[in-house]
Amino acid sequence: MREKRDGGRHRPEEITAFVRSFVAGDLPDYQASAWLMAAFLRGLDEEETDALTRALLHSGRVFDWSTLGTPSADKHSTGGVGDKVSLVLAPLVAACGVLVPMVSGRGLGHTGGTLDKLESIPGLRTTLAAEAMRSQLESIGVVMVGQGPEITPGDGRLYALRDVTSTVEFEPFIVSSIVSKKVAEGARAIAYDVKCGNGAFMKTRADASHLAHRLVTTTRALGPAAAALVTDMSQPLGRAAGNALEVRESVELLRGKGPADVRALTLELAAIMLRLAGVEATHEAALARATRALDDGAAWERFLAMVRAQGGDPASVERADGLPRAPVVVKVPASAAGVVRAVDTFTLGSLVVAIGGGRRSQEDAIDPRVGIVFERRIGDLVARGEPLAEMHLAAPDEAAVVNASACFEIGGATAPPSLVLERVD
Repeated sequence: MREKRDGGRHRPEEITAFVRSFVAGDLPDYQASAWLMAAFLRGLDEEETDALTRALLHSGRVFDWSTLGTPSADKHSTGGVGDKVSLVLAPLVAACGVLVPMVSGRGLGHTGGTLDKLESIPGLRTTLAAEAMRSQLESIGVVMVGQGPEITPGDGRLYALRDVTSTVEFEPFIVSSIVSKKVAEGARAIAYDVKCGNGAFMKTRADASHLAHRLVTTTRALGPAAAALVTDMSQPLGRAAGNALEVRESVELLRGKGPADVRALTLELAAIMLRLAGVEATHEAALARATRALDDGAAWERFLAMVRAQGGDPASVERADGLPRAPVVVKVPASAAGVVRAVDTFTLGSLVVAIGGGRRSQEDAIDPRVGIVFERRIGDLVARGEPLAEMHLAAPDEAAVVNASACFEIGGATAPPSLVLERVD
């Protein structure tokens, strides 16, 4: 602590000893908190960040799927509103011959969580033992589950302290937390989707770009291949935000329909994963392979197999009315005529949470039925009174409708934003 307080550099073995002592309970929380703040104020260089990531990685179990004899890959998104890409991407990549051991999280704050979306499918389990994960990977090539306590327990304990010491946003801590968890899951190729804009945690492209580069270099230092996209989150991704609504939209995409932006981003990430995993030599060949698997129904069949394997009811996603539906559906009218110039994506995501579609604390219950379906995007023309969106509510809520309408800025002509802003390879 004194060394970092005074601006010194830690040797890798010192960081390893710190994490081991903390996880073992030999280092009290107040001393660990002091180190977190010293590192936050004085900084950690790339070598120190790599060492911290490695120490967190080895604080728990590290999965190894290499004995299954098939390349493996995974993806991590920094989160946004309407980001249901994983639901389509995981079965798609598995249908292309790559194992996808995807360990996902729950929503917290204004962004949704993949586990919450999956659990809107009746009966589907997101908690599996390691042997069940291995068996499912061997049989259908894809599993989507939550993080168990055996994965990076050091990160879990440190994050709890970061949360109460105002050190959450420190980039080396963000990088070490994300990368240690993803590498522990056992995938040998990892694609990162780093989002930026008013609906993302990284507000500027420069910050998102820097984080993307650090994620890639730190992952490579630990062994797996890695690449990243920096993508736009100045408006929701796709049309739906809310758990069952996003599953329904994912099913549309898997069956050849759905929003063009989600399809394009899913295929780009799939191509990166296939190339990193070594099943295709070029991005173009990988993109073509992924497109075929999406269009010929192979990804859809793999999704159904995953739902079935994890105890879900396949009929619930095959039927149009099989998923939970909100009892109240209300249009959000435009307050003026013109072009949608901007969208307050953060507030829209927070609205989904406020109407029951997310959680403010880990103990909150989620209503899978509620959410928002967007009918206008940036650059679209709208007349006064025409719908900007559709609110799916558990009960009438006029204030929520008014608040949603205020999230759309309407004015003169503007160009829609690009989806993929940068590639880090």
